[in-house]
Amino acid sequence: MNLSEELDKIYAEAQGLISSSADEVELDRNKNEYLGKKGKLTSVLKNLASLSIEEKKTVGGKANEISKKLEEFVSETRENLKSKLFRDLAEKEWFDVLRPQGSPEPGTLHPISHIQYEVEDIFTSMGFEIWDGPEVETDFNNFGALNFTEDHPARDMQDTFYLDDGKLLRTHTSAIQVRALRKLKPPFRIIAPGRVFRYEEVDASHETCFYQVEGMVVGKDISAGNMIYTMEVLLSRIFEREVKTRLRPGFFPFVEPAFELDINCQVCGGSGCSVCKHSGWLELMPCGLVHPNVFRLNGLDPEEWTGFAFGLGLDRLVMMKYGIHDIRYLHSGNLRFLKQF
Repeated sequence: MNLSEELDKIYAEAQGLISSSADEVELDRNKNEYLGKKGKLTSVLKNLASLSIEEKKTVGGKANEISKKLEEFVSETRENLKSKLFRDLAEKEWFDVLRPQGSPEPGTLHPISHIQYEVEDIFTSMGFEIWDGPEVETDFNNFGALNFTEDHPARDMQDTFYLDDGKLLRTHTSAIQVRALRKLKPPFRIIAPGRVFRYEEVDASHETCFYQVEGMVVGKDISAGNMIYTMEVLLSRIFEREVKTRLRPGFFPFVEPAFELDINCQVCGGSGCSVCKHSGWLELMPCGLVHPNVFRLNGLDPEEWTGFAFGLGLDRLVMMKYGIHDIRYLHSGNLRFLKQF
């Protein structure tokens, strides 16, 4: 057998052995058997010295070509082995890297969700409907239809997140009340729970993203007494006892007269802490009788219809319910904190 025939034989043997490699370790071992310093192909090339110049060119060129083809075949086989390895792992050892390993623990509701559902149950038992709306709103729905003037401070960029298209992230769920005023025929009672956004300076009682439940009642001869009674029923059922509250005069463009309903701080018992700014009271909800202009802006006659509206901060209600002294805990994602609920 001449050297050229021997090279053909080595090439065929090497292909068969390399293709049968079970893993990369065996592949490297098989590669070295033919292409290593002491490999079979190298041994054949050592015999070139006995050949003529023409034979050296022919056999040497063929040996280089075989060596190159085998290197390419080794690379291709290596990639196939890697792909097979990952396929096998995906079938046999699959796991979700984002999911905690070990024995799965049953999940629980976030405290805000828990209180929201409780509030919804209380209001629906009093004949209220639950309404929803988009978190990205128009300026008119968020401000204009609620009797905010063009120069009202709430419309400043220091208070509201505006988008490039002129829309904004809703600063209250009152925008849902606007949608209800246009779609429902009075009398009606609705609540509007949801997430809102404000450009706030974050501290123990303020966040840039928080949750509200706003509500509205529209009908005949609705008074502030109806509003106060509704709020007292809500709070007594949430806290399962009578809670000390106070009503202060306030100013909000969408209600007149306007009030601030404060709750005795349940974290410190009224002695003063960082949550209530050491006053013993925490502002819980703005409220009041619906402003006649709001009725007019949304197609209702204020001579025929009256009503009241309120906005309840869900995060603050959760803090009062469970004695949480910092609102930032609620959105921290800290499982040690959340597991308490």
